[in-house]
Amino acid sequence: MKKTLLYVALFFAGLSNGQNIIAEGFDTFANLSTAGWLSTNQSSPLGASTWAQGGGTAFSGGGQAGGATSFTLCNFNSATGAGTISNWLITPELNLQNGDVITFYARKGGTGTGTIFPDRLEMRLNSSDMTSAGTPSGATSVGAFTTLGVSVNPNLTTTGFPFTWTQYSYTVAGLTGVVPCKIGFRYYVIDGGPNGSNSDIIGIDTFSVDRPVASTQSFFANNFSIYPNPANNVLNLSVKNGLIVDEITMVDINGRTVKTINNTLDSEMEINVSDLTSGVYMLNVKTDEGVATSKFVKN
Repeated sequence: MKKTLLYVALFFAGLSNGQNIIAEGFDTFANLSTAGWLSTNQSSPLGASTWAQGGGTAFSGGGQAGGATSFTLCNFNSATGAGTISNWLITPELNLQNGDVITFYARKGGTGTGTIFPDRLEMRLNSSDMTSAGTPSGATSVGAFTTLGVSVNPNLTTTGFPFTWTQYSYTVAGLTGVVPCKIGFRYYVIDGGPNGSNSDIIGIDTFSVDRPVASTQSFFANNFSIYPNPANNVLNLSVKNGLIVDEITMVDINGRTVKTINNTLDSEMEINVSDLTSGVYMLNVKTDEGVATSKFVKN
């Protein structure tokens, strides 16, 4: 089957009382290599495409933030014929610690009409080998990027990758102190390529790593309470100590933001969760003094 290429060629960012580790809007992709980023295509059979500057008819609305080309993309020509796509975009070395929050936006190109070729994107963390030996080598290799933080459409379904810019997040855990790390975005599709049953085109934008000053969990415990937990239809949020709440977001276990509430000025709030599927979620409350985080269960 022949595919037609459709293109021509910050939730936590800026938090009050927080530290931004890195922020990238992909306005000028050519500048990434001089900033220490690495793009490496490990697909098999190897194709010509790499991560590149955004643009084209597949993304007619442009980037998540910025202009028509202010994002980065990757497509099915990462492989030739039919094979395994494993195309990486890797950050420079970053000093990370537990509690740091990694956020980015991703979407699939196109509008969701007609034939849909499934795509998959992984966000992985390398905390053990900053040398070239830690870089993936081969279509099935993840190198030292052994921690899977986010997987967008892990089962390669036609509905699992959004066609609109959608925010994903991951909170760093399991490190021992401040540790040198690299973050890798992996466009990973089996049976991909121009003759494969899967793979088309995806984009990434508005990538950021941020460090709240204090533990978001302890900040939550000192300034908020939620009930009932587990919740069926309504989750009640009580705000203490006169904090001003700017935004509330709910994130599922895959790191996907499933609900956003703005302009929340009341000290007692009822949040409708009846539309959420059963499972575990993170409740993130952005305030004038930082971000508070707590886990809750939807029955």
